[in-house]
Amino acid sequence: MDFAQRARAVRLAIFDVDGVMTDGTLYIGPDGEAFKAFNILDGHGMKMLQASGVATAIISGRSSGAVERRARELSVAHVVQGSADKVAAFATLRAQLGVEAQACSFMGDDLPDLPVMQLCGLAIAVANAVDAVKAAAHYVTRAHGGRGAVREFCELVVAARAQPAGPRAV
Repeated sequence: MDFAQRARAVRLAIFDVDGVMTDGTLYIGPDGEAFKAFNILDGHGMKMLQASGVATAIISGRSSGAVERRARELSVAHVVQGSADKVAAFATLRAQLGVEAQACSFMGDDLPDLPVMQLCGLAIAVANAVDAVKAAAHYVTRAHGGRGAVREFCELVVAARAQPAGPRAV
């Protein structure tokens, strides 16, 4: 199955946060609060993806109030944080939404993302992902995490979904 076919099949796009929606840098304040920087272009890409009929979700190993807030801003209804077992979170999310694994995409950057990526119909790695994640991906973005990778992926899926499936009738 080629990328366009996989992209057209996506009904649920799931994103890791640190290193995907952000560049992976954590700013820690004197009271232990963590700050994250999100790319506005990536956010608009997620809105475009939602408008095309694809549901969006977040599965992150860390917990952060900033992620909750950003998810609300982007209308991401399904947010799982603090998940030590991303495969279990993925299974629960799919069961709740009634979506098969082949109709899911997952965008990751590091080894904890790999098991979920291997279960999805469309696995995406950001350009600066670790080598094992890039090797398992169906597509590796040109952009780095937190620097337009999410937008790049979203635009590709939206474009693929707009194209007719199969050969054109003459």
